[in-house]
Amino acid sequence: MTYLLDANVFIQAKNLHYGLDFCPAFWEWLKLKNSEETVFSIEKVEAELEAQDDELSEWASHQGRSFFLEPDPEMLPSLHAVSEWALAQRYEPAAVSTFLQVADYYLIAHALAHGYTVVTHEKAGTSAKKIKIPDVCIGLRMRCMNPFEMLRRERARFVLEERR
Repeated sequence: MTYLLDANVFIQAKNLHYGLDFCPAFWEWLKLKNSEETVFSIEKVEAELEAQDDELSEWASHQGRSFFLEPDPEMLPSLHAVSEWALAQRYEPAAVSTFLQVADYYLIAHALAHGYTVVTHEKAGTSAKKIKIPDVCIGLRMRCMNPFEMLRRERARFVLEERR
């Protein structure tokens, strides 16, 4: 399974569970899985991370195009499918307009085009005021999970070094 990570995966990892200062294994795991072509994100997520101007933005800036994928021609039909889905739902026009301008739209389209699983902390919602990633994934029959599900599925292990 190949995973495409939402910005909130990185941000919450840095701020809560896997700070760069105390859990470097998480960040090394991401790089390792990227080198194995299992974990990616997209350049629009990278732009969101770099806008923070912090240690996470520095980390992101060192990952390059192999980690943060650029849009490709295969995405064009998926962009159309995602926008058509959003327009056909009962979201407020402002919610659809906002969605079509943010990284989530491109993240989902990229995942749809390539058969990737979307990884996000977002939860499905019922509000007509905001389009949530899991709702789109459910609507388009795409795989979506939270980061902890991904880590368990991939059997990630962050083990302390043996002390001598």
